[in-house]
Amino acid sequence: MTIKEQINQEIEQLPESLLQEILDFIQFLQAKHQPQNISVNNQVYQPLSAEHNVTNSTAEDLLEFVGSWEGSDIRECLQLVHESRIQIEF
Repeated sequence: MTIKEQINQEIEQLPESLLQEILDFIQFLQAKHQPQNISVNNQVYQPLSAEHNVTNSTAEDLLEFVGSWEGSDIRECLQLVHESRIQIEF
């Protein structure tokens, strides 16, 4: 039996109340593994890769980013944040 068949078999046995959670998780995984380029003012940015994960980073780890900030306009920064957000339903 393939993995897809096993997943389908498990889904068939789940109560309706859990199916929304399954769908949410599938959509999360798809978004997580889909690279997205962000364009602001005709300049394309790529999201940070897993190697740039700052969770549990030390101050020394963050020194890698010193001098890498581009732009001096907070509005451009906020626009980039708004354009790169993924809409999530709760």
